[in-house]
Amino acid sequence: MRGYSIFSLARNALTGHAHWPRAWRSPQPKRDYEVVIVGGGGHGLATAYYLARDHGIRDVAVLEKGGLGLGNTGRNTTIVRSNYLCDDSAHLYEYSLKLWESLSQELNFNVMFSPRGVINLAHDLHELRALERRVHANRLNGIDSDLLGPAEVARRVPLLDCSPRARYPVLGASLQRRGGVARHDAVAWGFARAADARGVDIIQNCEVTAIRQRDGTVTGVETTRGFIGARKVGVAVAGHASVLAAMAGLRLPIASHPLQAWVSEPIKPVLDTVVMSNAVHVYVSQSDKGELVAGAGIDGYNSYSQRGSFPVIEHCVASLVELFPAFSRLRLMRQWAGIVDVCPDASPIISRTPLRKLYFNCGWGTGGFKATPGSGRVFAHTIARDAPHPLAAPFSLERFASGALIDEHGAAAVAH
Repeated sequence: MRGYSIFSLARNALTGHAHWPRAWRSPQPKRDYEVVIVGGGGHGLATAYYLARDHGIRDVAVLEKGGLGLGNTGRNTTIVRSNYLCDDSAHLYEYSLKLWESLSQELNFNVMFSPRGVINLAHDLHELRALERRVHANRLNGIDSDLLGPAEVARRVPLLDCSPRARYPVLGASLQRRGGVARHDAVAWGFARAADARGVDIIQNCEVTAIRQRDGTVTGVETTRGFIGARKVGVAVAGHASVLAAMAGLRLPIASHPLQAWVSEPIKPVLDTVVMSNAVHVYVSQSDKGELVAGAGIDGYNSYSQRGSFPVIEHCVASLVELFPAFSRLRLMRQWAGIVDVCPDASPIISRTPLRKLYFNCGWGTGGFKATPGSGRVFAHTIARDAPHPLAAPFSLERFASGALIDEHGAAAVAH
């Protein structure tokens, strides 16, 4: 892999940074590949990288209908944490968090992971007991998690209204110190560069229009750039998973919704952690550029549009000002939305399908970004070995027939 270092930075500075090599190639698609990954977001690119690195499968193409990282990977609020309630979820997200901690070194690309801590607030006794339950469950699974009293919350987040006269008094909170944020587009670029260096073809502006099969086995995909044969096809397209599944004659238990986020004008550092509130329904952090990054729940209607409704923005802003009255003086700078794919139990699908050699990675809802490296690695294992990774096994499609659902609506925080 081409190295980035202080020496290469200094060398290129002498030429005005005009001679950096391209981070990845733009090849023409071949007639066929051993594996085709549909979706050029974080999960698809991570899957391709780990197929090459862990399993030696380099004859891989990643097909993206637009540009890399322009879907949900570039349209989220970048929060990374592993404090989920159910054992299966906690193990998967903790596996991913451990990968995050060394991902910049692994990819030789700064993904700007910042473990600044994630605080979940409790505003009534019911919420406080639920947070206590989650903290204890996390600790039993070896995941760092602490309970904070109101005084400690006020000390850590001085601008938060912790007054007992507040409309939503802060009775306590949970804290995952190793949680934090990362830079979303840097994650996509880092995985793309690392996958390309191992021989993966990354093909942009190549939309899949059909999935071809013969005798119950996938044979390739029809695209806007012609037919591409494949011995295996992995799909990681987030909110459009049900569309791709329909091309294969499958119906997934998924509903797609817009999910909005927004940023304020940039200000000096005032918030050095991530704050989440389920009852008041908002979460917020501060970016490296000084913007407050905030979001809340999904829009209540199904849609494949990357835009949301005004009432959600209004509710989110009102909730933020309820918690942080000083923020009322800030201006809203820009807003965007992604398309989240939500399963009935708010847990993902990482699975083989009834169509042989076709695999789906979807249903992450609002938890997809934080799972990026772990998701890619277990999905690559599932594709390479045609058998589920142990961490992915509970998240197969079969659970919707057996009833072994993994209910994470509460631990998914404010978004469901």
